[in-house]
Amino acid sequence: MNLYIRLLWAILRARRLPSLKPGDTLERTLRVWPNDIDINGHMNNGRYLTIIDLMLIEYFVRTGFAGVMVRKGWRPMSGGSFISYRRGLKPMQTYTLRFRLDASDAHWNFMRFEFVDGDRVCAVGYMKGAAVSRAGLVPNAQSYAELGVPPYDSELPAPVRNWLSAEQGLMGSNW
Repeated sequence: MNLYIRLLWAILRARRLPSLKPGDTLERTLRVWPNDIDINGHMNNGRYLTIIDLMLIEYFVRTGFAGVMVRKGWRPMSGGSFISYRRGLKPMQTYTLRFRLDASDAHWNFMRFEFVDGDRVCAVGYMKGAAVSRAGLVPNAQSYAELGVPPYDSELPAPVRNWLSAEQGLMGSNW
């Protein structure tokens, strides 16, 4: 199945589903399609992050943030991700993807995701994203106000704090 078809399906489906509030968990049962497979016979490691992008689109639509971004001329921007793989997902296998806003800071929102097969975790990680305007990153206080909700108030989880520390080490002190 072509990824553009998946993208279109995600948008159309999201528009028909109930709204979500920031922090709600989006849970979706998905299938590993033949074009998701690598030469080792399981879902390609890059495909996991592509599926996360599709869930992010659905999350944006269902929380109303997609509409805010369109009205304001903002664009979503991914600032990075990290993922750990534990079990491979095989061709045609169904799995559950859990996706939620876990924390935020002044500009970034940290989304936790889990690919699970029954009660077994296959892959887990975080991605960070922000809204960007022509002037740069949009402060979360402003983007949440435009959404009509208070900023998502949550302490950064230890894995996110460690990730940000490692990221700063990778990017250097000028970052």
